[in-house]
Amino acid sequence: MKYTRVTALAAIGVAATLSLTACGGDDSGKDSSSKGSSSSSSSSSDGGSKSQHGSEASNAKSGSGEDTKTNAGAANSTAKTGGKVTFCKTEDLAIDATDAAPDEASGRIDISMVNRGSTTCSATGFAGVDIKDVDTTSNPIGRGQAQPRITTLKPGDAAVFNLAYDIDNTGDSLAHPTNIQVTPPNETHSVTLEWPAGAGDIKGAYTDVEVYPTHTTK
Repeated sequence: MKYTRVTALAAIGVAATLSLTACGGDDSGKDSSSKGSSSSSSSSSDGGSKSQHGSEASNAKSGSGEDTKTNAGAANSTAKTGGKVTFCKTEDLAIDATDAAPDEASGRIDISMVNRGSTTCSATGFAGVDIKDVDTTSNPIGRGQAQPRITTLKPGDAAVFNLAYDIDNTGDSLAHPTNIQVTPPNETHSVTLEWPAGAGDIKGAYTDVEVYPTHTTK
C-alpha cells in the first residue's frame, strides 16, 4: 500500500516537472519571436526611411541642377544681348513703303523701319497693317504663315517686313488702295503711308493680302 502511494506521488512530481518545463519553453519561444519581430520591424522602418530621404535628396539635387542650368542659360542669353532690350517705339522709327514686286504676277510691298532713336531696340514680330481704300474703308491685313525672327536694331539699323499678294492684270480689280496704316510690333501708335506708286493691282479682295514678320536688312 505504501509502495503504491510512493509510486503515485512520484508520478505526480514528474508530471509537475514536465508541466513547468513546457511553460518555460512557451515563454522562451514568445520572447524570441517578439524580439525577432521587433528587430524585423525596426530594420524595415529604418530601411524605408533611408530610401525615402535618399529619394528626396536625389530629387532636390536634380531640381537644383535644372535650376542652375536654366539660370545659367538665362544669364548667358542676357549677356549675349547686352541686357534687356525694349521694343522700338513708333516715334523713334522712320517708316517707308516701296514697291518691290519680283515679277508681273507677284505683288510685294516692302515696308522699312529705321531706328532713329539713341538706344538699341527690338522690332521682332508682326506689324499691324490696315489698307485704306478709295472708298474710305479700312481693311485689316492677315498674317502670312511664317515664324518671327529676332530683329534687334541698333541706332541707324533698319528692319523690313513685306505685304504679299497676287497681281490682277485684267484691269478689273475691285481694290483701289490709297494708304497703308502701320503699327510696329508691340506698339499701339501707328503711322499712315501712301500706297506706293506703280504697285500692281490687288487680285481678289484685301483678305487675300498677307503681312509677313520683320527681319533685318543685313
